[in-house]
Amino acid sequence: MHVSVDQDRCCGAGQCVLLAPEVFDQREEDGIVVLLNPEPPAQRADDVHQATAVCPAVAIQIQD
Repeated sequence: MHVSVDQDRCCGAGQCVLLAPEVFDQREEDGIVVLLNPEPPAQRADDVHQATAVCPAVAIQIQD
């Protein structure tokens, strides 16, 4: 699995951080997503897929 984010689309809702904190974080100044791990382990796949599904800005992309 490879994860990428589009920071220009991100609205800072933070749902991804709540669902997969090992993979996503937010910038202090504006809450925009920061990708911590673009190749998360397989055991985090469900969390990352769920974070992608709930992202209101559709700012997360996954390549399996």
